[in-house]
Amino acid sequence: MLLFRNQTNPLFIPVLLGCVVLSTLGFQGIRNQVLAQKNQPSKKPDKILQVNPSELTPTYPAKAPPQKVNPLPDERQRQENVGEVNYRIGALQADYTGNLWVGSWRGLTRIDPNTGKILARVRLPNLTIGDITQDKVGRLWVGTYGGLKRIDPRSSEITAQNLFLPSKRVLSLLIDKRGYLWVGTDNGLALISPDQGLLMTTLQKLPGVSANALTLDAEGQLWVGTLDRLVRVDTAKAFVIKQIDRLPGGTVQALATSPEGLIWAGMPNNLLVINPQTGAILRSVTPLRGRNVKSIKFAKDGSVWVGTSNGLLRLNPHTGAVLDQKVPGLPSSRVLAIAPDVGNKLWIGTTEGLAWLMPNMKQARPHFGFTRAVK
Repeated sequence: MLLFRNQTNPLFIPVLLGCVVLSTLGFQGIRNQVLAQKNQPSKKPDKILQVNPSELTPTYPAKAPPQKVNPLPDERQRQENVGEVNYRIGALQADYTGNLWVGSWRGLTRIDPNTGKILARVRLPNLTIGDITQDKVGRLWVGTYGGLKRIDPRSSEITAQNLFLPSKRVLSLLIDKRGYLWVGTDNGLALISPDQGLLMTTLQKLPGVSANALTLDAEGQLWVGTLDRLVRVDTAKAFVIKQIDRLPGGTVQALATSPEGLIWAGMPNNLLVINPQTGAILRSVTPLRGRNVKSIKFAKDGSVWVGTSNGLLRLNPHTGAVLDQKVPGLPSSRVLAIAPDVGNKLWIGTTEGLAWLMPNMKQARPHFGFTRAVK
């Protein structure tokens, strides 16, 4: 022990003691640091980790899932995928073979009115059909908001179109007693030779401007319903021979000639009966006052059918009394076109599709090829 102590350098002892102290202090510091970290509150996790556990666990309703719905037909699915479909039936025309032509969003369609079967189609895509008529030899003329078209019903092909009209917006069509075609547009009248498909003359300075509706009187002269009056036109000379203005209701949008030769004029808020000889207003049909009259047709039994923007009615033509109040079962209450006595049925075109009605039926039935009501 003495030998060791004597040989030891005096400076070595403080150094050794310092190392021991530092070692002890270092260990104690690490221990204190660990304890401090344990006692220190944990660091908040990043936002990406702040997820409510309930959000990671899917929850399901206690109720049973709804019953399965049968899919729609493929054709209807394609139509709905394209966008909103227009089901407006703007014109109806019976032909000489007894079939019915329907002007709709699909174009022009011929159906068998006895069975409802579709017989032929003429595609007129994206064209609103304003009116249809048939000439003396059976050719169909279709007035659209994009012009006039002549169609061969045997081949369903367009054989003439857009014949230099005062306007391409065709609203009304009529074949006169000579077999010539009168075309009413929103900017006047035109006279067409159906055989040649050629424009013969125009009446652009039509009083009231727009030829909304056409009918013939007992003498074969043309009556035109315009924006503010009724105009009588000489069909041989194509000039105006009479005007009836200051009509209660203003715009004439539907015309028909009764079996007795009287002119029935439908307006946005009235239905008038007019004597074509004197121009006198014989009657304002009381049940139709305030109603928007869109179409008028006389049936073989003598009654008159009136389509309005609020339903379809049947009237007594002599008294104006309502025989049938608003026909139920229509695809829409907005009636645009009527075709009575076709296949022993009354056919009704509305803004939402086609329907038909037979005698003694309590309500109309839709034609499922032309309505939204497809199962």
